[in-house]
Amino acid sequence: MSPGKRLKRNPSAMRMVGELVALFRRAAGMTQRELADRLVVAESTIAAIEQGRRPLLPDLAGAMDQLLGTKGALAVAVANMPEIDEFPLWAESYIKHEREAITLSLYANQVLPGLLQTWDYAEAVFRERVPSYEEDEISAKTAARVERQAILHQKNPPTVSFVIWEPALRLRMGNRDTQVAQLQHLVECAQLPCVSLQILPLDSKHHAALNGPFVLLETPDHQHLAYMETQRGSQWVADRDEVSILQRKYAMLRAQALTPDHSLGLLDALLGER
Repeated sequence: MSPGKRLKRNPSAMRMVGELVALFRRAAGMTQRELADRLVVAESTIAAIEQGRRPLLPDLAGAMDQLLGTKGALAVAVANMPEIDEFPLWAESYIKHEREAITLSLYANQVLPGLLQTWDYAEAVFRERVPSYEEDEISAKTAARVERQAILHQKNPPTVSFVIWEPALRLRMGNRDTQVAQLQHLVECAQLPCVSLQILPLDSKHHAALNGPFVLLETPDHQHLAYMETQRGSQWVADRDEVSILQRKYAMLRAQALTPDHSLGLLDALLGER
C-alpha cells in the first residue's frame, strides 16, 4: 500500500464482524440497548455495526472485548479485516493532506462538509449519486467518510474553520430524524476547541465565493494549498498567487458570515423549526 493511501472496509467483512458482535452480545445475555449503555454509545450504533452497515472501529472493538469477555477476538477480527481501495486517485492526495494538515478552512454551499456529516446524512448524500451506487458501496463509502472525522478528536487536532452557506443547512437529506440529528451534530462540532463554524445567511447582502466551494489547508511544513472538487474530478492549487486569491475570498466570507455565537443561534432556530 502506498504511503497515505486510504482504504475502505470490505462490506462482506463488515457483515462478518457484525455477526460476531451480535453472537457475543447474545452469549453475554445483553440486549443492544444494554450493550450500548455500557459502552456509552447510541443503540443505533450497535445495531448498524451488527447489521454490517457501520464498521467496528479498533477502540470500540477493544472495549467490547473487555466488556463481553471475548479475549481480544473482536480486536483481532477488526485488525485483520480485508480492505479495498476507497478513494479515487484524484482524491487520495487530498485525504493524505487532510489527515496531516495543521489548519483547514472549508467553504461549503451545496452539502455540508464531509468532516461534519453524520452517518445517516452521509449515507443519504451517497444515495443521491447518479449513476447510483450499489448498497455495499454506499455503506463502505459512508464508513470511510465518517472515519475521516477522527482528526477533529485526535490529541493534537488541526485548527479547522468552516463557513457554510445557509441553503446547505436547509437542504433536506434523508428523513426528519436525519435532519434533526445532523443539526444537533453541527452544534456539538461547533463547540469543539479546534473548530470554528460560521454560517453565511441567506439575507447577507454580500457573498465572496459565488464561484463555488473550496478548501484551504496548511501542511506541517507550512505550505499553503487549495483544493476544489468538480463533477468529474478535482483541482489542486499550489501557485502562491492563486492560493492568495482564495485566502482573500475566505477572509471576506468570514467577515460576511455570522459570528460563531450567532451561527449557533441560527442552528438552534433551525432545530426549533423541525
